[in-house]
Parts: sequence; C-alpha cells; structure tokens
Amino acid sequence: RMETIGKIKHRNLVPLLGYCKVGEERLLVYEYMKYGSLEDVLHDQKKSGIKLNWATRRKIAIGAARGLAFLHHNCIPHIIHRDMKSSNVLLDENLEARVSDFGMARLMSAMDTHLSVSTLAGTPGYVPPEYYQSFRCSAKGDVYSYGVVMLELLTGKRPTDSADFGDNNLVGWVKQHAELKITDVFHPELMKEDPSLEIELLQHLKVACACLDDRSWRRPTMIQVMTMFKEIQA
Repeated sequence: RMETIGKIKHRNLVPLLGYCKVGEERLLVYEYMKYGSLEDVLHDQKKSGIKLNWATRRKIAIGAARGLAFLHHNCIPHIIHRDMKSSNVLLDENLEARVSDFGMARLMSAMDTHLSVSTLAGTPGYVPPEYYQSFRCSAKGDVYSYGVVMLELLTGKRPTDSADFGDNNLVGWVKQHAELKITDVFHPELMKEDPSLEIELLQHLKVACACLDDRSWRRPTMIQVMTMFKEIQA
C-alpha cells in the first residue's frame, strides 16, 4: 500500500519520501512543508503568525478538494484517505494546500463502492455518521470529513470543544444556525474584511453542507465539489 502511495505525484498531495517499520512503530517520511498544518494556522495564530484572508482560505479549500479528487478518481486503484482533517492539510511556501498522512489510507477497486474494515478510523468531529453504524468506509466518508474542514475555514472554529456548541459539535452547531441566522456562523474577521463577501461565503457554505449530508449517497463526489467551485467562480 505505501509503495503504491509513494509513487503518486500531485501538486496538492504531500510527497511521501519513505516509510519504515520498527517493531510495532510505523513511520512515514514526508517532504517538509514551510507553514505546517492548516490546523495550526487557523487555530493557533500566535504560533503560526499567519492571518488567512478569504481569498487564501478559498484557495486552500480548492487545493485540498483537488488533492482528494485525485486520490478518489485518478489513482488506480482508488485511494480512500480515511483521516481527512485540518491537521492533515499542510501548507507549502505559497500557502497551497497539500493533503498528507496516508497512514490510515486504503486502496479500493474502481468496481467497489465501499470497503469493510475491522477498526474505526478517523478523528472525532470529522468521522461521518455511517462509520459509527457500520465498519464500512468509502470515498463519501472522505467527502464528509472534507466538509468539516471547509466549516473550519468558514467559521474559524475547531470541530469539537467550543463553548459555543453546547452538547453539539461544529457540524451540529452550523446546521442549528441554518434554521436561525446562518451568517452568524462565519468568522467575524471575514465579514469585516469585505461585507460584500457574504454571498460568496454562503455559496461555499452550501458546498460544505452538501458534503455533510447525513446520508452518504446524497453527498457529492470530490469531482462534483470541484465543479461546484468552478460554478461559483464563473
């Protein structure tokens, strides 16, 4: 599996340079990325020293989508990441998104719709609801996790542990606001940056919510997500 992944080259994937196994430890070696993870840049600005405007956040969202779409649709066999999250989106010297960490990844035949696995993979806050109901993983699970990353870019909030959420997580909190005043979910600095961005932010939130449909079969593919972005920019 690592040999297959190591051969993949794409501008929105972090190159896997090597791997080794020492006892029970498995180590993956990746190319160094100047700005570290999206998680750090978004949620620990004191550490990163970087402030992301909307244009950069949009570029990161599109880059991460492009990387996932390549794994799902262009690789033979197809690759399911299984642990898509903001800490696994690294940023290069141009703040271009690079999807990383293929330690949980699985190869899947183009003829299959899902894989049955023995253990649950993923990170709380990013795991799609169907993974808790069955030990089946699919590309649509990655789509859900990607939708959570999009919400992080739009809201500036982590997927879990916010005082705003109560018993909810970020996904539940956003869906709750959809019934109230949806624009309240956007990061205040994005709205201050340019009030005219509201329509574009709502369009991107609509893409995120499509990815976060509780019913996996109703979620778009990552190719369809890329098409949605192109339609917004047209």
